[in-house]
Amino acid sequence: MRITGTTRVFLIVGDPVAQVRAPEVFNHVFERAGIDAVLVPAQVAPHELDTFVRHALLARNIDGLWLAIPHKTALVPLLDRCDRLGRTAGAVNAARRHADGSLEGALFDGVGFMQALDRFGVATRDRRVLLVGVGGGGVAIATSLAAAGVGRLALFDAVPGRTDVIAARLAQEFGAPVVSADRADPGGYDVVINATPLGLKPGDPLPFDVARVDRDATVVDILMKSQERGIAAHPGYEMLVQQIPLYLRFFGIEAEVDLDEVRALLAR
Repeated sequence: MRITGTTRVFLIVGDPVAQVRAPEVFNHVFERAGIDAVLVPAQVAPHELDTFVRHALLARNIDGLWLAIPHKTALVPLLDRCDRLGRTAGAVNAARRHADGSLEGALFDGVGFMQALDRFGVATRDRRVLLVGVGGGGVAIATSLAAAGVGRLALFDAVPGRTDVIAARLAQEFGAPVVSADRADPGGYDVVINATPLGLKPGDPLPFDVARVDRDATVVDILMKSQERGIAAHPGYEMLVQQIPLYLRFFGIEAEVDLDEVRALLAR
């Protein structure tokens, strides 16, 4: 990749960042499309996010941010404007700086997730869905599921009280049947979604008991043991693939992207 003084710089901010694959994907896209831009990872501790964002964006060639764990919700108070999904979820995963210095955020995780489900042929309307983990990525998924309509959406999170607030907000905003679950029991659900960070570190416990998953259920972005029991399981990277055009449009980048080529890259 050729980087010059005219290169547009974007940062993906997280803590940790070793697991993020967005730089690998988007830098590949930039190079293939001949776009003079680069996406660079930046590991920033939660208590330093405010200071980092305000100072980093003083650089006039840094045009925007990708947000990774755990900063998707923490950035919202720093924004001047935000799209509806981001406002409702209280989370964003992209922010762009305008010429007047104002910061605008948008949320793509949920949209990308729903488009990934469409690609996999997984229906959620009128089905029973369990979502485990409602941090920044999870709350985005919950918001898009509620907006699209589900038979019943149950939310579980290890942080006490978090799901009560989110369930009430989504039920009010979309009139959706969203409830809190008191445990991560996947039994009785048609679709089970893992949106926790469990699995980032070796030795992480399972987010739920895989043996309790119904045989005809669909598990999204979860353990390979599901496949051993004959349960349909789908990889999480498709959610990132589906978000690529959304990010590019948000940042005003025109490019033709071969998504199958990106899938091959992520599947390595």
